[in-house]
Amino acid sequence: MDVTLALTVLGALVLLAGGLGVFLKRNAERARTVSGEARVDVASLGLDRLGARATIVQFSTEMCSRCPGVQRTISGLVEDQPGVAFVHVDVTHRPELASEFKLLQTPTVLVLDEAGRPRTRLSGAISRQSLSHELDSITGGLSVAR
Repeated sequence: MDVTLALTVLGALVLLAGGLGVFLKRNAERARTVSGEARVDVASLGLDRLGARATIVQFSTEMCSRCPGVQRTISGLVEDQPGVAFVHVDVTHRPELASEFKLLQTPTVLVLDEAGRPRTRLSGAISRQSLSHELDSITGGLSVAR
């Protein structure tokens, strides 16, 4: 293989890797709207009642490196939100929940409306701002972002 062809192939691989990185970064925190009327049984998740305005459910595992940071972000946001409940679910020893909620990665966060219907699903590292925006869309714009 001559040097020119090798450099061309190397350059193409670098561009491909860069493009893939940009694509993954752009889609990493995107919220996905959840459709359907199925309510989540929050008792099976360890919560005794829904929040009056919304409920946030975070699924994580013991080995997840991003999960503790996301849990702190959600806890801090919920403290400022009257009527918003938060439940953290470790699915490490509960694989049936991972199957039921079709979890492909952790952390995965579901934002439920006041009736317990999933409205938004976020996966990966989640910023306070994006979660606040999703709460605004469900609760009518009363959340506070810092």
